[in-house]
Amino acid sequence: MASSSSYNSPCAACKFLRRKCLPGCIFAPYFPPEEPQKFANVHKIFGASNVTKLLNELLPQQREDAVNSLAYEAEARVRDPVYGCVGAISYLQRQVQRLQKELDAANADLLRYACNEIPPPHHHVPTLAPPLTPTIHHQLTQRHFGGARIGNDHGIGFYRQSPTTYSFPYSLPWNEDINGGGAEGGGNL
Repeated sequence: MASSSSYNSPCAACKFLRRKCLPGCIFAPYFPPEEPQKFANVHKIFGASNVTKLLNELLPQQREDAVNSLAYEAEARVRDPVYGCVGAISYLQRQVQRLQKELDAANADLLRYACNEIPPPHHHVPTLAPPLTPTIHHQLTQRHFGGARIGNDHGIGFYRQSPTTYSFPYSLPWNEDINGGGAEGGGNL
């Protein structure tokens, strides 16, 4: 059952467009009066008539997901008119890559300890790991596909999955290294 406010006030779309909200309004289920900025962003980026056409072409069970997608992209475009949500995805992908490098370094240290290549620290944590031996380097570079197990024959080791990366042909404004380095260029995701 709809709330009493939905009977008394028009949906956010009709209110924004300054028109009467009729009982069969296609916007009413997706743009409640309590969320006026949601429709304002969607209207600014896509236009009310385009959204109406899109919603009319979709099955009713698909409309809510479509409106949520449009609202997300519209909000991202308002914040960043050039890249929209692609910019946010690129920034997050770069964070994943940085964390993957940290994980790889930690796994390499773990492998060195597991293979007794370096003694465990007594009461301090070493700041730099010793260089890889050719055997360990070969294990790390050759046996990491598809979550392969890396370790010794005594059941000590770890699993690693190769990350998937995407590449864009242009540079994004937040291509700076998270650790404060310079621009990376290329727009890698």
